[in-house]
Amino acid sequence: MIAKGKGSLLLFFIVFCIALYYYYQRAKAGKDIYIRRIAGLDAIDEAVGRCTEMGLPVHYTFGTGALDTNVLASFDVLKYTAEKSADMDTDIIVSNCLPETQLMTEEIVKQAFVHEGKPDKYKPDNIRFLSDTQTSYVAGIYGIFMRERPGANLMLGPFYAESLLIAEVGQMIGAIQIGGTGRTIQVPFFVAACDYTLIGEELFAAGAYISRNPFQVGALMAEEVGKYLVVVLIFIGCLLKTAGIKILYDFMKM
Repeated sequence: MIAKGKGSLLLFFIVFCIALYYYYQRAKAGKDIYIRRIAGLDAIDEAVGRCTEMGLPVHYTFGTGALDTNVLASFDVLKYTAEKSADMDTDIIVSNCLPETQLMTEEIVKQAFVHEGKPDKYKPDNIRFLSDTQTSYVAGIYGIFMRERPGANLMLGPFYAESLLIAEVGQMIGAIQIGGTGRTIQVPFFVAACDYTLIGEELFAAGAYISRNPFQVGALMAEEVGKYLVVVLIFIGCLLKTAGIKILYDFMKM
């Protein structure tokens, strides 16, 4: 009934589902579930507050990568940032490289202002599609930086070479900068030019960290259980293999 080589995967899937259900129920019941502090996400309130005090807009960008898990994770942060901006009567500018994210971000920001009871404060012109070409996209953001001088620049998504190009100019205009991407090859550039950096999977944990949505928290904790399980199996497997015992090796081939 089970294809050869898939039995161990089925067992991992069952363990993940059990962990997901357990932590989902705990979060739903209001139990405190520890998620370690992520400074970059805590700094969003500070960044929006700074813009409010200075009378400057917040700038948000996803980078030039494809519509992948980085962008989907970033949507949660955009929603939170837009709600904070609406609450503090601060403009938020979103620069898009992909036509599909343009439509999504328009709706996310609009709903954030509606949620805060300020639909009249929403400005559709601040959700901008610049270009799907990297150089043109970066040039468009340069123009926004020079004309509107945002007090905060949030860069969360699948970034490529534009990571440092944008962050460097953001630093030149004195914006507080928060960068993050799952493309770890770009992380050093964010570390060098940003005030706060989300490294790798911290971006994917952002939704659960910010919203404390029971399902997202449950999924995050289930992933942690999965990682610990893999580490333990690797350690035990190495010991057994060294001792010439192939039980775990044979199990993984089920």
